[in-house]
Amino acid sequence: MGGEIQLIAFMGLRQLFMDRGWSIPHFLEIEVDMTGEELLRFLSIDGDRVESFIVNRSAIAIEDAVIHPGDRVALVPPGVPGPHRLLLGIHGQTKPAQPFGLSFAKSEDGGEGGEQ
Repeated sequence: MGGEIQLIAFMGLRQLFMDRGWSIPHFLEIEVDMTGEELLRFLSIDGDRVESFIVNRSAIAIEDAVIHPGDRVALVPPGVPGPHRLLLGIHGQTKPAQPFGLSFAKSEDGGEGGEQ
């Protein structure tokens, strides 16, 4: 029942692929369907390095993803800028709480937080 999936990486994850000697796209043989978390464990990629998947051209959260043999999967890291989030289809997904070391929580004086 197994088959090949095609993996693509964006931004810093591309460097991870190159460091591992993987082509882009990287082709990987899987035997059964995998959840997003299972795929990341199989690839030995820390979940904090991936914000979202794009599976067969549809953005999907890691926890909601099911990868089937034959799928095309793009790994999207945290920190993708706003316009690109919209184009990739991840604009509605949760952004990191503190992107780039900034905090947007209310400060004690009622104003917006800034750099930490």
